[in-house]
Amino acid sequence: MDAKRYIVHIDLDSFFVSVERKFDPSLIGKPVIIGGSSDRGVVSSASYEARAFGIHSAMPTKQALKLCPHAVLVRGTHGRYSEASREVTQIIHHMVPLYQKSSVDEFYIDLTGMDRFYDPYKLATELRQKVMRDTGLPISFGMASGKTIAKMATNSAKPNGQLWIPHGKEKEFLAPLNIRKIPGLGESTCQKTLPVRTGEDRRSATREP
Repeated sequence: MDAKRYIVHIDLDSFFVSVERKFDPSLIGKPVIIGGSSDRGVVSSASYEARAFGIHSAMPTKQALKLCPHAVLVRGTHGRYSEASREVTQIIHHMVPLYQKSSVDEFYIDLTGMDRFYDPYKLATELRQKVMRDTGLPISFGMASGKTIAKMATNSAKPNGQLWIPHGKEKEFLAPLNIRKIPGLGESTCQKTLPVRTGEDRRSATREP
């Protein structure tokens, strides 16, 4: 019998904003935009307070400031982000046997087989707590039997939370979610699948009459 897979997806919440808040605590609780100039720049990252106004990454900074005129615009310091990412990577490297760094603030960890010695969810929880304790950065994770659902679990757990989708509970987790929650599914594909909007709609559409 194949071993049950335990895949953990870890994502640092509003990473650039969180790093800047470490150096300037006055930014905590405020709508913060990390990006270029207000004329021709784009948003690199936005705090959850700013996202509440509809601001998102890759949006022109000028448009973002129209949506939230009182937002704090920070140009960003890439050296700080690289150093913070390195610190998190070192913690993960010393705590787990197998991981993949998919971006400056995102990781996949494979804990398959670890259940013979240790509770995978407990280990992931301890890892998250250590990252927050040692770096002061908020972080979320999702754990599931595969990468895609683990990433979706992380997105559901944000901000600063964690979620485990047990084996056999994947359909139950997916059923109420809008198909736009599926990573890598573009807007054009979502439009083509209408009126299939949720996982449950998709299951209903494929059932025998």
